Amino acid sequence: MIQVLKRYSLFVLSGFYIFAGINHFLNPEFYLPLIPDYFSNAEFINVLAGLAEIILGIGLLIKKVRRLAIIGIVLMLLAFIPSHVYFIQKGSCIDGGLCVSNWIGWVRLVIIHPILIAWPLWYWKQS
Repeated sequence: MIQVLKRYSLFVLSGFYIFAGINHFLNPEFYLPLIPDYFSNAEFINVLAGLAEIILGIGLLIKKVRRLAIIGIVLMLLAFIPSHVYFIQKGSCIDGGLCVSNWIGWVRLVIIHPILIAWPLWYWKQS
C-alpha cells in the first residue's frame, strides 16, 4: 500500500512543480511582488524559478536523473526561504496580490516549506 501511495505521490509532486513552473510564466504578477526588494532583476529570477520548477518536476519522473532533481528541488526550496521571510516581514500581505493572515505566512515557512523539502527526499532510495 505504501509503495502504491509513493508511486502516485511522485506523479502528484512532479505535476505540482511542472504546474507551478508554468504558472510563473502565465501569472508573473503573482510571483514578482514576493521577490524581496534587495534582489535585483525580479523578472529574471521569476523566469529562472519557473524554468527550474518545470525541469526539476520533469526530472522527478526520469529515474536516471531523479536524484539530481531531488537535490535541485531541495536547493531551490532553500533558495526560496528569503521570499517566505520577506512575505512575513510585509505582514503576509502584498499590495494587489496575495494577502493572508500573518499566521498563515508563518505556517508556510515553518511547517509547509519543510514538508515540501522532505517530500522529494522520500524518493531518494527509489532513485
